[in-house]
Amino acid sequence: MSVIVQKYGGTSVADIDKLKKIAEMISAVKNEDNDVVAVVSAMGKTTNSLIEMAKRISANPPRREMDMLLSTGERTTMALLCIALSDLGVEAISLTGSQAGIITNDRHNDASVIEVRPVRVQDELEKGKVVVIGGFQGVSYKRDITT
Repeated sequence: MSVIVQKYGGTSVADIDKLKKIAEMISAVKNEDNDVVAVVSAMGKTTNSLIEMAKRISANPPRREMDMLLSTGERTTMALLCIALSDLGVEAISLTGSQAGIITNDRHNDASVIEVRPVRVQDELEKGKVVVIGGFQGVSYKRDITT
């Protein structure tokens, strides 16, 4: 059994129909007796929309709060993809960067990965689940969401 890691960017997950097609592709790979980890971006122009909303409130929004805001785009995509997979009979679990063990420095809006502790990912794969991880995010050693 192989572990297949797939990455889906914003354009490929831009709408519900595209998410359903991706779920079908992931299901096909899983049905070939593979473990699957999918890393997803926010849907379409979600990140840009979130930035625009923040800028309408403040010309200089706090960087930490921008990380909190921007991480919601990936969270939406990963949950919707898991719902689509479930509808196909595929057991899947969504994990944030922090839940997946992605540890970063504390530079908000410009974080770098300093360590990966994939214990939770490995545990879920061993249970036979597809793991869907929100890309573009991690958690700092201070336990703050970072992007």
